[in-house]
Amino acid sequence: MARNKRTREAREAVVETVDGGLAELMPDRDRPRAWTLLVDGAPQSHVDLDDPAYLDFEYQRRLGHIADLVAPPGRPVRAVHLGGGAFTLARYIAATRPRSTQQVVERDTALVRLVRRELPLDPQARIRVRGTDAREGLTRIADGWADLVIADVFSGARTPAHLTSTEFLTDVRRVLAPGGYYAANLADGPPLAHLRGQLATAAALFPELALAADPAVLRGKRFGNAVLLGSDGPLPVAELTRRCAGDPHPCRVEHGRGLRDFSGGAAAVTDAAAVASPAPPPSVFR
Repeated sequence: MARNKRTREAREAVVETVDGGLAELMPDRDRPRAWTLLVDGAPQSHVDLDDPAYLDFEYQRRLGHIADLVAPPGRPVRAVHLGGGAFTLARYIAATRPRSTQQVVERDTALVRLVRRELPLDPQARIRVRGTDAREGLTRIADGWADLVIADVFSGARTPAHLTSTEFLTDVRRVLAPGGYYAANLADGPPLAHLRGQLATAAALFPELALAADPAVLRGKRFGNAVLLGSDGPLPVAELTRRCAGDPHPCRVEHGRGLRDFSGGAAAVTDAAAVASPAPPPSVFR
């Protein structure tokens, strides 16, 4: 059941019940046609309809850097987005790499309807949205189809357990073309057991890994996001490091021995032992 929340501002916030909870589209007061999507109070996406190449959230900027580096500038790519939100990264790729073909997998069909209605996609963008679970959606994608798979799936503020395992990543690896990139938005806080486990899990499938995160998160000083990048071929670590260092909120990129040391001998996660990522402390969204 939907309900609208009126404000005194020129634009109105939209508040609507979706499958995953209470969704809020809040207008950005600094950008005329920009909105932030929250679900149950947790920020999910930021979209500027006038400038889809603008990425506001720190972790989305890091995913944007990866999308920029997956192929030469402007070349169309095939991308899979596990988790839709407000389709921020799909819009970004459509704007920066015209003629790209993209598939978005989002199980919350009520959220998809809300976003399509309030923040419509460019009708010229080649973006297909599937209303199903991420693992189910992967089974429908052909072997070697994707240049890029982005996993940004949260139920509330937690990644579901079945999207943290080697079995899940085996299917991700199947749909990636040789040299393709897998990028995942991970959230964790001290003692970083989930993040270390996800690094070990990815290492079981991808010979090359990198991790981009705020140094305070990597030191276990606070809860936050980390972006994991994996591939079966060489990664553009130097360029990714340069771009992340130049962001408004700079982050560190770990790779090679430093990343192996950080994982601390953690074991890979299987379906049988998988658990959801930890819930963030209440203070994170205040």
